[in-house]
Amino acid sequence: MSLKRTPLYDIHVALGGKIVPFAGFEMPVQYPTGITAEHNAVRKAAGLFDVSHMGEFLITGPQSVEFVNAVTTNNVAALEIGQVHYSGILNERGTFEDDCLVYRFKDHVMMVVNASNKDKDFAHISQQVSRFDCKLEDISDDVALLALQGPNAQAILSRHTDANLDAIKYYYFTQGTVGNVKNVIISRTGYTGEDGFELYFDPAHAESLWRLLTAHGDVTAAGLGCRDSLRLEMGMALYGNDIDDTVTPWEANLNWLVKMKKGDFTGRAVLADQKANGVRKKLIAFKMTDKSPPPRPHYAIWAGGSAVGEVVSGTQSPSLNNGIGMGYVPPPCAEIGGKIEIEIRGRRFAAEVVKKPILKRA
Repeated sequence: MSLKRTPLYDIHVALGGKIVPFAGFEMPVQYPTGITAEHNAVRKAAGLFDVSHMGEFLITGPQSVEFVNAVTTNNVAALEIGQVHYSGILNERGTFEDDCLVYRFKDHVMMVVNASNKDKDFAHISQQVSRFDCKLEDISDDVALLALQGPNAQAILSRHTDANLDAIKYYYFTQGTVGNVKNVIISRTGYTGEDGFELYFDPAHAESLWRLLTAHGDVTAAGLGCRDSLRLEMGMALYGNDIDDTVTPWEANLNWLVKMKKGDFTGRAVLADQKANGVRKKLIAFKMTDKSPPPRPHYAIWAGGSAVGEVVSGTQSPSLNNGIGMGYVPPPCAEIGGKIEIEIRGRRFAAEVVKKPILKRA
């Protein structure tokens, strides 16, 4: 299968981006500045990510809210117009088909899904469309997406937009003009733990908006590598690592995105059973307390002299200058402050179970 390219592929190449296959696309994992420099730029100033590979579904019609409520875990009916939430798409086993963002507009709903799962997600939720008076469309190819992230993001974006950015609260959005581009969805969301905005717009304007936002030299181009280290410092789940179709929201410690009282939704019966009877594993966050090489996925987690689980995400945190990660262990080993060990290259190194986010931010 040939790989797709985002509308910004030529810019990534011109900037010297290291292009790798990712979720069916050719994407920049880093630029010549390097992952650590890009990571630190987002934490201290501002970074710009091309996330146009993400998938977008448009749901229109009188029962669009009811439909999305039936195929996701969070309560869409509780969203205000102009509000966003994080949610899960489950199967009948109660495990994750994907995680997603849900945007509530006045007369429609938009779901934003992972690129690697887009076609699978669309087929999965399409099975339920006929039960509702609504229409489901995959509009991914008609949407480009930029993420401007970092403490300086608002000051930078405010130079170029007519939107009142002060009025956009965290996980809310508006529509406005950025540069000469009209009808941009300006969303105060992101995957970094920093303040920032995600901009959804017509792909024809991708290059001009990228150049506009980076024209002053105070925005760093940021790739997939630092996107991963930034989200891991915040303990944010990555589909395919921390959540997949083998784990439920209860096991992944994502209880807050499940609203059991809203009515029926796919996977609810299994979740009700698990809630009553408990789970066999829990997702933990941890920080290395020994000086060690970085923890990596599939490394064994030890507790009480036995291997009890494995790392699902791990890296050397640029912000903490320390090894961090997440992994699944039995519930008795998941207590905050608990002592564990990570087996790295045949040796065991001490670590501690910590509360998320791993990096504490204001």
